Amino acid sequence: MQHKVVIVGSGPAGYTAAIYLGRAGLDPVMVTGALTPGGQLVNTTEVENFPGFPKGIMGPELMDNMRAQAKRFGTEFIADDVVAIEAVEPATDGQDSARPSYRLNLSDGDVLQTEAVIIATGSNFRKLGVPGEQELSGHGVSYCATCDGFFFRDKPIVVVGGGDSAFEEALFLTRFGSSVTLIHRRDEFRASQIMVDRAKQNPKLRLLTNTVVTEVHGTETAPATAPAAPALNLGGLSLTPKPQVNVSSVSLKNTVTGEESELETAAVFVAIGHTPATDFAADVVTRDSDGYITVDGASTRTTAAGIFAAGDCVDRVYRQAISAAGMGCRAALDAQAYLND
Repeated sequence: MQHKVVIVGSGPAGYTAAIYLGRAGLDPVMVTGALTPGGQLVNTTEVENFPGFPKGIMGPELMDNMRAQAKRFGTEFIADDVVAIEAVEPATDGQDSARPSYRLNLSDGDVLQTEAVIIATGSNFRKLGVPGEQELSGHGVSYCATCDGFFFRDKPIVVVGGGDSAFEEALFLTRFGSSVTLIHRRDEFRASQIMVDRAKQNPKLRLLTNTVVTEVHGTETAPATAPAAPALNLGGLSLTPKPQVNVSSVSLKNTVTGEESELETAAVFVAIGHTPATDFAADVVTRDSDGYITVDGASTRTTAAGIFAAGDCVDRVYRQAISAAGMGCRAALDAQAYLND
């Protein structure tokens, strides 16, 4: 079956594109991802900076709402991953307007054929890979200062990283935290000198070099239930509620002396970079040296006719849900114009 347009990836960019394309009558198909549809926001707790929700909204709920809105306008969802995109050259039938179509190979072996593609697969935070990081993600471990800094007002904060992004996050977090400690594994920073100078001039910010985080620790901050914690029975499966556990400290190791120590903190912000999820499209679109898809100016047009890209797989600067949603809108309008040409 030949589809008009297939969206690869969910999240704010993908769902917004689907809403616009569905309302345009283009019957979009969305390949959401096999494991975590909804992008990074499904792992976020409260979102307070998305317009229209004055009291905030939980990240998973926001994504569920977007999905329901896309479904309302006829989006078909496929819970799978795209492993490769192949260009299919048009038949030589003498028509000058003939355009290539695209074959999307899915991880389960299925194949989708489409006239246009919107890539909205986002990017993945690079992680420390230390004990406690995954378990305390969303409970003090964060990858976005703009999203979560407010929750740690008047509390000690740790930032891990040595580039401009890490310094930007650390300086931003000094607005909230009682103190901010930026930890870097080397004695020299990758950040620009002006960022380092600003950090050194900020009395709330301490720079800790030649140091790595080896473990993130948590402390129980609330019981499972009060006064008791009875097991929940779901279809014969008993689940015992777990107590609330939040970050309380990190274990550190000096990379030169090997000395180990522990630092109390209420939050660990990891800022060691992002990896855009674009490898599957490497054969059809142009990417920069870091793997971000390149687009034409302010548009979402890639170097391949009929393929558009939106969200964090393109945007290395803002990486916000609202900016991704706006780019998803632009991708849908660009795709619509392409299909109607």
